Amino acid sequence: MKILVVGGGGREHALCWKIAKSPLVEQLWCAPGNAGIADVADCVAIAADDVPALVDFSIENAVDMVVIGPEAPLVKGLGDRLRAIGIAVFGPDAAAAQVEGSKAFTKALCDRANIPTARYGTFTDPASAKAFLDGLEPPYVLKADGLAAGKGVVIPETREEAEAEIDDMMSGRFGDASRTLVIEEFLNGEEASVFALCDGNTAIPLTAAQDHKRAHDGDQGPNTGGMGAYSPTPIAGNAIIRETMDRIILPAVKTLKAEGMPYSGVLYAGLMIGKDGPKLIEFNARFGDPECQILMMRMLSDIVPYLKACADGKIDQMPPISWHASAAVTVVLAAKGYPETYKKGTEIRGVDAANELAQVVVFHAGTKRSDDGHLLANGGRVLNVTAMGSSYRAAIDRAYEAVDLIDWADGFCRRDIGWRALEHSG
Repeated sequence: MKILVVGGGGREHALCWKIAKSPLVEQLWCAPGNAGIADVADCVAIAADDVPALVDFSIENAVDMVVIGPEAPLVKGLGDRLRAIGIAVFGPDAAAAQVEGSKAFTKALCDRANIPTARYGTFTDPASAKAFLDGLEPPYVLKADGLAAGKGVVIPETREEAEAEIDDMMSGRFGDASRTLVIEEFLNGEEASVFALCDGNTAIPLTAAQDHKRAHDGDQGPNTGGMGAYSPTPIAGNAIIRETMDRIILPAVKTLKAEGMPYSGVLYAGLMIGKDGPKLIEFNARFGDPECQILMMRMLSDIVPYLKACADGKIDQMPPISWHASAAVTVVLAAKGYPETYKKGTEIRGVDAANELAQVVVFHAGTKRSDDGHLLANGGRVLNVTAMGSSYRAAIDRAYEAVDLIDWADGFCRRDIGWRALEHSG
């Protein structure tokens, strides 16, 4: 089978790493890829959101299946274009990808499908948005409606801060993404994510993970795209995964199908788990990043038949996925200044030494090679140092042992990834 993976981050490196292990794969490309992906796939210099060029490449190279990593090409309709010419696609069409492309769309879907979620309002003018705060207690949850690279959620602690954020966001802080604003009540509990594979008709569960959104230790600093993650999650065991499937994921898949927007691909349910069980914070239309990295490490099954079954509408015919019992942890190494201003082009050493440790894989998120072969940083989140161990403590210790072998003066990481898992496990 000839497969094209679309994207160039840590998620796509993990997908390529896992797909490349399948005996079903004859040829594997990644567009645009990165310096790490180049070790397991042929990188193609096409941007992930260049839909026409990706379609042309798929035709010219007789690609059998396209696996779409990031959300932008999904929302732009890459899946629609490929399906129209008979190429199998892992990822939803543009209509179904609205579950991530529009927070307002997802909240309205929750209403129609009776999915438990936070009380909310959707607004296009600041005055009505501020008035809605009257019925809420601080802190407040403000969400840009559109795509904002995982950074479009702000949680002000006071009414004054919330009103200032409303003005800032609706005047274009996140571009057009925040011209429409969703405001929600703050939910108490612990966050986790449950992932499922969908084929347009039904869905089967993958597993759960928990990430760390804030930039700095102690869950301090600004929200990021994710600074680390671990799986499995004590807070989201089998009972919570089953409840999430029954009350959140399957109702969403059933409703979208009934409304002419069948959802095919991976559906990521970001949850708040409290005394009333899981409630939906958000849907994402793709694997999480960095959650994908730990899922691919823990997955024992060959992933390719499952990706193809999603594309073919046959996921209900597949056996349950097998998982390593071991815990997996990933620590994100980011450029100093991320998620704000940071430098590119700084040199990184020691990745090979880190990769030589048992049960460690360093997935590249934002890297490139210099003309003379040196590894350079080429983004905000740059490396995902991923490790497995017999316990959370063992996996965490191994991940940080690998981190400490990497020599990158211009990088930083959190030093408390997995702290909730350690707290739960004693």
